[in-house]
Amino acid sequence: MTGLDLDVRWYAGTRSRGSSAAPPIQVHMAAPHTVLLRQSFASNFEAPFLYLLFGEDRAFLLDSGATPEATEFPLRATVDTLIEDWLRGHPKDSYELVVAHSHAHGDHVAADGQFTGRPHTRVVGHSAGEVAAFFGIDNWPHGTARMDLGGRVLEVIATPGHHPSAVAVYDEATGMLLTGDTVYPGRLYVQDFPAFQDSLRRLCDFSASHPVSVVLGAHIEMPARPFRDFPLGSTWHPGEAPLPLTAGDLESVRDAAARVAGRPGAHRFANFIIWNGPCRRESAVQAVRLVLFRAIGLFRAFDR
Repeated sequence: MTGLDLDVRWYAGTRSRGSSAAPPIQVHMAAPHTVLLRQSFASNFEAPFLYLLFGEDRAFLLDSGATPEATEFPLRATVDTLIEDWLRGHPKDSYELVVAHSHAHGDHVAADGQFTGRPHTRVVGHSAGEVAAFFGIDNWPHGTARMDLGGRVLEVIATPGHHPSAVAVYDEATGMLLTGDTVYPGRLYVQDFPAFQDSLRRLCDFSASHPVSVVLGAHIEMPARPFRDFPLGSTWHPGEAPLPLTAGDLESVRDAAARVAGRPGAHRFANFIIWNGPCRRESAVQAVRLVLFRAIGLFRAFDR
């Protein structure tokens, strides 16, 4: 993980929503020009991760979180402060902000409206067509595109499967591959399985030909104990698994997806779970587990 500090103790949340003493957004400087942000469990159980990357000409924010109201989730104020702090050491006459998305589900685009009217700001649209047009991906979903932030180049890779407009973002400066909800330590909800498999193959091919130092997704839904997950909807994540994954984990997800492609349902692996289809039985089990988890607050609630 060259040049990155990813040894972070993320706030674990609490058993009951809204009672956390954690800040609404936890901010971690992973490197001088790279910021990881996480929304608090107090405002939304998804607690998504967002990424703010600085280049000489513009900053790039990947995702805008799960809550629109600035009173609960002050994303713009937080980003403005971070940009102001960065500009004190790198003065510019004008400095652009691009607000992009790993995909268009509500927990990744909800606070877009906070950036309405912000000067020198572009907010990327949500459809696959809008994403392809903005970045210049000519052969969606097979093409890629490069975006220069000014001395820092990002490569944008189409990754539909979880969502039609999903992308992964590779940062040449650090070797980070940001995979959104396509790959992370948690439940990988697949909407279009053939597209998901194609996207995983592209990500693995890409990582084989580029120096990927770390794979970072948009959520943590599993504890450090393998094969377990926190109940869907839980706002308390004691003993979370680490966020960073590796290029080898991409290959593991790719290979696992190939094994379960024709088998609807939830399929558990050590540090991810593939949900193939709506998984109604698993959803019902998750609802029961959430009640038990909140009631007893013990890790044995993970046992199935």
